[in-house]
Amino acid sequence: MKRALFCTLIPLFLVAACGEATKFNGEGDPPPPPAAGFDITTANGLQVAQVAYQSVITSGDVAGLAGSSGLTADAGGSVTKPVIQKPLGGTLGSLVQQVPIGPTTLDCVAGGSLTITADLADPLTLTAGDTILAEYDSCDDALGEIIHGTLEFIVDAFTGDIFTGIYALTMTMNLDAFQSTVGADVTTANGDGTATLDTTAAPYVEASVSGSVMVVDTNGSAETLTTYSSTQTLDAGLTPAPYTMIASGTLDSSQLAGGITYSTPVMFQGFDVSYPHTGELLVSSEGSSIRLVADDDVNVHIDVYSNADGSGTPDDTIVTTWAELAGL
Repeated sequence: MKRALFCTLIPLFLVAACGEATKFNGEGDPPPPPAAGFDITTANGLQVAQVAYQSVITSGDVAGLAGSSGLTADAGGSVTKPVIQKPLGGTLGSLVQQVPIGPTTLDCVAGGSLTITADLADPLTLTAGDTILAEYDSCDDALGEIIHGTLEFIVDAFTGDIFTGIYALTMTMNLDAFQSTVGADVTTANGDGTATLDTTAAPYVEASVSGSVMVVDTNGSAETLTTYSSTQTLDAGLTPAPYTMIASGTLDSSQLAGGITYSTPVMFQGFDVSYPHTGELLVSSEGSSIRLVADDDVNVHIDVYSNADGSGTPDDTIVTTWAELAGL
């Protein structure tokens, strides 16, 4: 199954994220308890690895902030890497001359609209406490993705220059029925997160996100990420451009028999549009686990263990490829 990706590029710095959700930001219900565990075996190891890695990418998408040298996620099946993208015209850079902004409605390139409402303390910068609301109405910017739903941002900290795109930014965000349609794939997300973007060393860029809960529904498959975090880097000043990703969290998926936890004991690393050539993902449930190991940017193997920490000699090994892992 290919997962729809949020590759949304909102002018200046708004978020590319995943998405159908219920807010868990202190205004609604508390995060749900972790689901009961299950045995990870050779029989289900590939599926567990697929679902867990796609959840890593989901959290990475939430971290992908778009800007004049921002970080976002590039489609590569269901396994992606961070890449530099261009913004859609720098509209917000001119809108911040107004205090407050809007509501201002912008037509999307191929149909639909985006309405931006903001309350900024200073028209020349961003300040802690500033709020920005982005409301998408079937917005199609001819990037292969149609966006519908609402993103809310509250600026926690900012230094730098919003007009040059060189800054360090931390913000709290809430997704409300935020939906992406890519071909036949429809993904809806609800949830919360705290995102940071640092472009002060551009073209080296770092983005990270952490949150209590993100609920994602894709084509009838429901995933709940709890206590999740992800950090990505990209150095576009080098050729080929190296990228990295680390992530951790707890996942309850309708595709699995129970809950799992995941982490990256070895950072994922790769170049340009290729899959990672090195890195490991440890996935645990009950007293069992798997290690997804990148052999190179084509091949991977999955070690299956009858312990929770993936230590010692594996009970079995599943040999596969990134393309198979992505469900291509």
